[in-house]
Amino acid sequence: MNGMLRWIQRWQNWLVALGIALAVLVGCRCWPHQPLRGWLPSSTAVYDDKGRLLRLTLASDQQYRLWVPLNDISPQLVQGVLLHEDRWYRWHPGFNPYGLLRGAWVTYVKHGAPQGGSTITMQLARLLWGLNTRTPMGKLRQIARALQLELFYSKRQILEAYLNDAPYGANVQGAGTASLVYFGKQASQLSLPEALTLAVIPQDPSRRLLAAQHANEEALISSGLAEARNRLYRDWLARHSQDVALKPLFALPLTLRPLNRLPFEAPHAVEQVLASQALGNSDGSAALTTTIDLNLQHSLERQIALYVKRNASRGIVNATAILVDTRDMGIRAMVGSADYANAAIQGQVNGTLAKRSPGSTLKPFIYALGFDQGVLQPQTVLRDVPTAFGPYTPENFDGNFLGPITATQALIRSRNIPAVWVASQLHQPSLYDFLQQAGISRLASEQHYGLSLVLGGGEVSMQELAGLYAMLANRGVLRPLRLRADEPQADGTRLLSDEASFMVMDILRQNPRPDDAASAPSMRMPVYWKTGTSWAFRDAWTAGSFGPYVLVVWVGNFDGGGNPAFVGVEAAAPLFFQIIDALRAEHVPMDEPIRATPANLKRVQICLASGNLPTQWCPQKGMTWFIPGKSPIRVDDIYRPVIIDDATGQAACPPFDGKRTHLEVYEFWPSDLQRVFQQAGMPRRKPPVNPACGGSERVEGAAPGITSPLRGSTYTLRLKQLDEERIPFTATSDADVHALYWFVDDAYVGKSASNESMYWQPRGAGQYTIRVVDDHGRSDQRLMQVNLAE
Repeated sequence: MNGMLRWIQRWQNWLVALGIALAVLVGCRCWPHQPLRGWLPSSTAVYDDKGRLLRLTLASDQQYRLWVPLNDISPQLVQGVLLHEDRWYRWHPGFNPYGLLRGAWVTYVKHGAPQGGSTITMQLARLLWGLNTRTPMGKLRQIARALQLELFYSKRQILEAYLNDAPYGANVQGAGTASLVYFGKQASQLSLPEALTLAVIPQDPSRRLLAAQHANEEALISSGLAEARNRLYRDWLARHSQDVALKPLFALPLTLRPLNRLPFEAPHAVEQVLASQALGNSDGSAALTTTIDLNLQHSLERQIALYVKRNASRGIVNATAILVDTRDMGIRAMVGSADYANAAIQGQVNGTLAKRSPGSTLKPFIYALGFDQGVLQPQTVLRDVPTAFGPYTPENFDGNFLGPITATQALIRSRNIPAVWVASQLHQPSLYDFLQQAGISRLASEQHYGLSLVLGGGEVSMQELAGLYAMLANRGVLRPLRLRADEPQADGTRLLSDEASFMVMDILRQNPRPDDAASAPSMRMPVYWKTGTSWAFRDAWTAGSFGPYVLVVWVGNFDGGGNPAFVGVEAAAPLFFQIIDALRAEHVPMDEPIRATPANLKRVQICLASGNLPTQWCPQKGMTWFIPGKSPIRVDDIYRPVIIDDATGQAACPPFDGKRTHLEVYEFWPSDLQRVFQQAGMPRRKPPVNPACGGSERVEGAAPGITSPLRGSTYTLRLKQLDEERIPFTATSDADVHALYWFVDDAYVGKSASNESMYWQPRGAGQYTIRVVDDHGRSDQRLMQVNLAE
């Protein structure tokens, strides 16, 4: 009986001890402690949209160390490591007494090659705490730390950490990192020869990888590494006899990629993604997948390099480009400079983020806003004539004036005067308001730019400009660009109507290629494009869309130096089309998105000379897009009939009874356009005037329109020179007008010819009403503010 009691008591003691041990283990596991993943700093692997490595960064301790979850590591590699390093790993408490005694016997008694007898847990402890385990005391510390690891972490967690922290030669740590570095593939994609090769490297990484580390190109694995791998394969077959069929693979040469040949692709895009991660706009993931397509990236890089090489004699040494997929707003390629490694051109600067004058590339948005606000429609005839907009007097790039020009041709031919006029008519929003709504950053005040913003007075980045052109392609909806694949696709914000976007795209489609390459591949699909040249020839731009993509190209110097060669149509457009042609030749899918005509957009007939509804007198008619309820439309008044007396050849005076008359149609052009025709050597036949008729022969014409001062303008004059200051008054007038009479606050101040200006001296500060009356009694008026400054 006493023996039975002692036996029961002994078992109770064992159970209590076991319970205490389990409680300690559970307590240690539940006690808050740092995950093993966070013990050592991590590298970041950046991939393209198809999983191809763009760059592997160094961790903060200058090691290549990329954490890969155990589930994403090849099971063959995991089993190979356990078979080679620690066959009893699943069963020991962190150290293997037999292995330690065997190592001590061989090392200290037989004086053989030193053997540590370390388990996987002990090796991990040495890596995490940086232990010196070559001495007995160091080995004891290693065992203590191994027990600590076993208490606080599961076997799976410890194995996962070891596989991610084990040394693989030079400054490469972790099986996943080694797989990426040496074989260029994920750890889950390893073949059996590759997996077993990596399994044996940590035991002696320095000597086994010496050949590959010092090679400039891929090197065969050393004989020592091959022998160690093949020995492990023989042990492997003892447990996996079905893999004997893979034996021929172990006879094939196996190469390792050296560290100095790690990919360094799309450097500017990668640095932008890494910078975004550093700013906290990510979850700290060790792997970042971008929207970059490496094939498209290489294509843009090749074309820019070739273009710069061919045009170096013209001073073209740098260029940038960005390619955006409008379907998901992913940046498919980003070339921030012509040569990242060239310090002479500041190649490491990401030119797609630099703020630059956009030149005329903003003009499509001016016209789109004009379409939306009812200022004009595509065939509205605008005046390309010398015009002063208050103190601002813009000129055309070529210094010439074309006279009457349709909005379509004004945009295609990038005429400045019509664009500024359209911008001057905008309200709610103005171009400035529109750019702010579109997220254009670092704009000065609207007063700072005035109307010069129309012609590139402000600054935008290439990425911002690409977003604007993608908005046009996406029917007026602005969506943010994406450079990371895990960034959600935003619904976007509508800034332009579907109709206005469609009409602008239709105009840009009509812009002919500068090289007249009718047989070029890109001509078989629509290309919607616009050029821009900044002041002093500092920036040459071409932006546009083709298929599902938006492409923006910039040519210039990062130091802001000008060059007469930096003209958009001459410097940037050829590169723009060279890239499109290359992408088409490389069979990049470019299916044109379906661009259905908006339901609220109509086609109407107009008189081509005026862009207005045709009368019976209009000789040439055409069609234009028209937004019912928005687009301006009125009856043409350029072509008007005049009754001519057959006897005198002059205009017949009413009544016409008993007179032999006939009807002739004349062109009644405003005075400013008549002057342009005259200067161009193409004078128009003036409508006849018969003084004897006293005006009764006249066909009612258009009232004059004040062009200076601008409506609602404010003039600030210097008080000390008030007696010398003059404000110009100008107005357009009908073809039948000879004189204009000017009034200020109903007081007559002077007279001018129909095509001349009159200058007025204000008497002081205040608000004035300016009125002009032509010699037929027709008038126009507007308010003007005058301020005085010291």
